[in-house]
Amino acid sequence: MTVTKVDAALDNFDDLFASHFAAAADGAGGGSKAVKLLLFLADREPSSNLTWCPDCNVAEPVIYSKLDALPGRDVVLLRAFVGDKPTWRDPAHPWRVDPRFRLTGVPTLLRWDASKGEATARLGDDEAGVADKIDALLLD
Repeated sequence: MTVTKVDAALDNFDDLFASHFAAAADGAGGGSKAVKLLLFLADREPSSNLTWCPDCNVAEPVIYSKLDALPGRDVVLLRAFVGDKPTWRDPAHPWRVDPRFRLTGVPTLLRWDASKGEATARLGDDEAGVADKIDALLLD
């Protein structure tokens, strides 16, 4: 089992999303059998390498440990960094208004079905660091 982590920001997200999560990319970027996940996170602070979001700092290690323990499935994890706090707080933030994502908080973990072109499971900011909920999302 392999976990492929791809990092995206606002400026390169669309290209990376298309290449790893679009139905046409199903044979690439982890293959059609790979579990495809989107993890929306706050940007990291250069001085500490932690994000400005305390919930993100708590959820990330739990998510990564669950992915590492996932038996027999490859995973493609697109980590999408939402920007600094003022950028994220803007109600017109692109991922807040995008109908595919409709983000209301970070961290948010989505399981993506490329054949349907939609998220089939979601853990919002209050659930993304809960081990049992991550297990349920991964084994869905």
